[in-house]
Amino acid sequence: MSEAEEASSYPLIDPANFDLIIVGTGLPESVIAAATSAVGKTVLHLDPNSFYGSHFTSLSLDELTSYLNSNSIPANTAAAAAISGDSDHVVIELIRQPLYSDVEIVSCASDDETVVLRENSRKFNLDLGGPRALFSADKAIDLLLKSGAAQYLEFKGVDASLVYEANGVLVNVPDSRGAIFRDKNLSLKEKNQLMRFFKLVQQHLADDNQSERILEEDLESPFVSFLEKMRLPPKIKSILLYAIAMVDYDQDNDEVCKDLLKTKDGIDRLAQYSSSVGRFPNAPGALLYPIYGEGELPQAFCRRAAVKGCIYVLRMPVVSLLMDKVTGFYKGVRLASGQDLYSHQLILDPSFTIPSPLSLSPRDFPSERLQMLSQIDIKGIVARGICVTRSSIKPDVSNCSVVYPPRSLYPEQVTSIRALQIGSNLAVCPGGTNRTRRG
Repeated sequence: MSEAEEASSYPLIDPANFDLIIVGTGLPESVIAAATSAVGKTVLHLDPNSFYGSHFTSLSLDELTSYLNSNSIPANTAAAAAISGDSDHVVIELIRQPLYSDVEIVSCASDDETVVLRENSRKFNLDLGGPRALFSADKAIDLLLKSGAAQYLEFKGVDASLVYEANGVLVNVPDSRGAIFRDKNLSLKEKNQLMRFFKLVQQHLADDNQSERILEEDLESPFVSFLEKMRLPPKIKSILLYAIAMVDYDQDNDEVCKDLLKTKDGIDRLAQYSSSVGRFPNAPGALLYPIYGEGELPQAFCRRAAVKGCIYVLRMPVVSLLMDKVTGFYKGVRLASGQDLYSHQLILDPSFTIPSPLSLSPRDFPSERLQMLSQIDIKGIVARGICVTRSSIKPDVSNCSVVYPPRSLYPEQVTSIRALQIGSNLAVCPGGTNRTRRG
């Protein structure tokens, strides 16, 4: 049965009028659904998929392969939209463009290993988005706790945070006083330099007026320049920039750096990392990851929204927008089932493209059907990969994050590469395997 045929078999949704209609159950949409429902608004939450989470879901091995093969396009592909009219509305056909391009599935497994993987396909929960381990002090964690959505999921701490050094060795990130003193890869001089810098940051963030403050002109300067001013060696500077502040682009290369981090923002990132370490008893490090995968995050907010009265309908595509013929403003949506629904506000997930501008005057609508080209404005492309491995990146460590700073793997590497390895104790893969996400 096709998606449209399945949708047409659904009973009518009643009522047909809402304060808000949301299309897509990704994390941002699900948070909005929970917040809007909590203040007593009527919300209808739709998703064309048979699962919650949209681009934030976790899928089995076969489901992920099938989804990516059917929801990917070559980059820079344009799509056509149509405008038509009926007795009451101008109907604008929505364009749905996949967010994934150039998908390639490669297997290095033997025939026997492939059979085992297929037999255990349902035991995998592979993140479609990611990698998305969260800082323990992240605002998202605070939101989960404050909203009550935290009762619907469980986290575990990521065992280790590692950084790759140019000599080909993975070392622990020295992210606390104890970690610095235990670190055998730092010299005594480097330990003292790092401790003095962390002390300066703590004094700057202190509430009292007696502590030393970083100068305003330094706060507005590039963070990499401030670290050089502090006379920190390249090794320490790389750890602070890429493994703790989590900077993407090579901060030492002005020609390729698209996002030069300011010192004030770098200090904020260091503060978040520091306050994340040991925040929860079961997470001694800085990072958390949800058991069963990141798909549990949007589901937690969806459950919270449903408790507050939000209506959920899966496998129900939205095919068109309904615009008022007189004012040209949004009125509602048309479902694949043929039913028209109305709301004061509409939120669409990022895979939908609307002919721009959305609010058009009546003279902009010709009576005859016309074609309009619309295309997602691509700001950038992120290369991601999922690897199922037999052994851990680092022996005796099941769950870990790894940062490969710019130029650490090859001279032309202009961005950080981050990997998140998750083992079977987080219920995302069967025993004897590890799931590693690189992005």
